[in-house]
Amino acid sequence: RCGYESASRHFNPDDVEVNVAGRSFLVTGANSGIGKATAKEIARRGGTVHLVCRSEERAEAARGEIAAETGNQNLFLHILDISNPKEIWKFAEKFKNDHKLHVLINNAGCMVNNRELTEDGLEKNFATNTLGTYILTTALLPLLEEAADARVITVSSGGMLVQKLNLSDLQSANGAFDGTMVYAQNKRQQVVLTEQWAKAHRNIHFSVMHPGWADTPAVRSSMPDFYERMRSSLRTEAQGADTVVWLAVSSEAARFPSGLFFQDRQPVSTHLPLASTHSPPEEEEKLMEVLEEFSQKFRSTAAG
Repeated sequence: RCGYESASRHFNPDDVEVNVAGRSFLVTGANSGIGKATAKEIARRGGTVHLVCRSEERAEAARGEIAAETGNQNLFLHILDISNPKEIWKFAEKFKNDHKLHVLINNAGCMVNNRELTEDGLEKNFATNTLGTYILTTALLPLLEEAADARVITVSSGGMLVQKLNLSDLQSANGAFDGTMVYAQNKRQQVVLTEQWAKAHRNIHFSVMHPGWADTPAVRSSMPDFYERMRSSLRTEAQGADTVVWLAVSSEAARFPSGLFFQDRQPVSTHLPLASTHSPPEEEEKLMEVLEEFSQKFRSTAAG
C-alpha cells in the first residue's frame, strides 16, 4: 500500500475524470476483487460494462452492488468459466453477434496450489490464466478491430519477474508442483502474449499490468500464509484496480507504445536487473503457435 500511496502523489486526477458513455467494456472475473473494483469505476464513468463471471449468484450480487453505487444500469452479465476453452469460443461467437466492444480487460485468473485438471484434461492454472486469456482475446479481436480507440488490458503480476518463459512443460506435468511458481510462469506468458499481440495488431492498444499486492478474495484463499503476514500492508481493491482503470479510460495511457508492462500508471521493465529471464524471439513466437494449435482444436470441437 505504501508504494501506491507514494506513486499516487504524482498521478494526474484529470486522467481518469472522463465520461466513457457510449463505450463498451468487458471485464472477466468481475464479481470480486480487482475485477469488481474496475467494473465499478468504469460504470461510475458511464461506460457499458459486460461482467464475465463463473458464478451466477456472485455475479448477480456484484451487478446489484455496482448498479446501486453508480446509478449505471448498462451492466450485462455473462456466465462463463475461463478455464473452459470450448465455452469461451461459444461465448465469443455469440458476443460478436450481439454487442460492440471497445475495451477488453482480462482480469480473471486462478492460483491452484495442487495440480488439478479440467474436464478437458488441461492443468487448471494454465487453462485459466494463459489459454483462456489467449482464446478470449483472439476470438474478440475482429470485434475490437472495428472499434475506435480499442484496448486490451491484461492483469498480470509482478511475480512473473522470477520466471523465464518455459515452453517445455506448459501444463506442469513434470517434477514437484508449486502453484505459486506455476502462476508466476503463467503471468510471464501473459506478458509475452501482450508483446506479441501488440506487434501483430497495430489498430489495438495492448497493455499488461501488475496491480500490486491487494487485499482480495483471491489472495486470501490462494496465499493464506502470505495474507496473514502482509494483511496490514496490502493495497485496497480500488488501489489495485487503479492502473487498470487508467489504462482502460484515459487518453494519456494510449499515448504510450502498445505492448508495455505497467505498475502505478507507469511502464516498468519486464525483467529484473541482471536476471536471466529473457527469451529469444523464436521461443516467444513458438508460444503463440502452441496456443493457436490448442485454440483451434477447441474451436472445432465447440463448433461441432
